[in-house]
Amino acid sequence: MTQQHEQNLNANSWIKLPLSFYERPDVVNITKELLGKILVTNFDNQQTAGRIVEAEAYNGPFDKASHSYGNRRTKRTEVMYSSGGVAYVYLCYGIHQMFNIVTNVKDIPNAILIRAVEPMVGIDIMLKRTNKKVHSFDLTRGPGNVAKALGFHTSQSGMSLQGNEMYIADDDLRYNENELSATTRIGVDYAAEDALLPYRFVVKGNKYVSGKKAL
Repeated sequence: MTQQHEQNLNANSWIKLPLSFYERPDVVNITKELLGKILVTNFDNQQTAGRIVEAEAYNGPFDKASHSYGNRRTKRTEVMYSSGGVAYVYLCYGIHQMFNIVTNVKDIPNAILIRAVEPMVGIDIMLKRTNKKVHSFDLTRGPGNVAKALGFHTSQSGMSLQGNEMYIADDDLRYNENELSATTRIGVDYAAEDALLPYRFVVKGNKYVSGKKAL
């Protein structure tokens, strides 16, 4: 997080985002609005939380980079056709769990990949989950590290973001436009011209941001 913002560690003041936040049609705008929100998990009586500083939009059947491009429906992607406000967690390269948020209404499979968060709560738990001894910026840099640190697993795919096990909260922090940047997405070269869409949003200068740095 940039120096002009302070972390609000008082979870009692965090407000869980309502379903209406996720059920809107513009996945790109929702992705941008997620920057600064707090991703919270409560698994096995262990709470972890981090502020979202990098996220990518995937515009469903119209986006060649999306798992649901062309309205492709498989056992894995079926959850993407749910109403917005549930988790879509998939396995990448047989190793990394990837946490996504389903948006829009039923049968319109939009989703947002959370690529980086800035840790706020439960850093000791994150270190144990990631087998790290020291907190450095790679703890939650990149989607695989986010999922590992916050305890996400494919078995949670389809879980509601309205419960207490996982949700996204608002603590009224807002970034100025000049603190944010839109770039092309990472690792979607197979998507031809859609690989060039500016659907990745980052907080400029945040050291937890993965891949290409925003100027």
